[in-house]
Amino acid sequence: MTYNVSSPAAYIAAVSEDRRAAFEKLRETIVENIPDGFREGMNYGMIGYVVPHELYPPGYHCDPKLPLPFVSIAAQKNFIALYHMGLYAMPELLDWFVSEYPKHAKSKLDMGKSCIRFKKTADIPFELIAQLMQRIGAEEWVEVYESAFRR
Repeated sequence: MTYNVSSPAAYIAAVSEDRRAAFEKLRETIVENIPDGFREGMNYGMIGYVVPHELYPPGYHCDPKLPLPFVSIAAQKNFIALYHMGLYAMPELLDWFVSEYPKHAKSKLDMGKSCIRFKKTADIPFELIAQLMQRIGAEEWVEVYESAFRR
């Protein structure tokens, strides 16, 4: 779903009431656990956590005017999505997450590339997401990004 909003607060206000509390808790989990250096804002129509141009002046290679994306969250039509670029770029992080997921969730992992889909709000493993956020700092993400995506 696309929300025509310009701030994270407006995005959350637009999320359906039945999913808003879980979405807010997901956002809080990220904000409380993401390392310093990342900045929250709107990115590609979602709430995003990026490395700002002040820390990484080249920006995102697809559009250098944009800051370097790291994590985004979105309320899609049939699920809540967590997009984590580190899972896409770092096989060891992906392996860790996939092995830890069953210890924290009742449902089967529904994932594709960097997107983790939660069809039921009760299935969101907030503690595991907190741990995931703590695993990569902004400087490390820039290093991974440059080695994986910049040519």
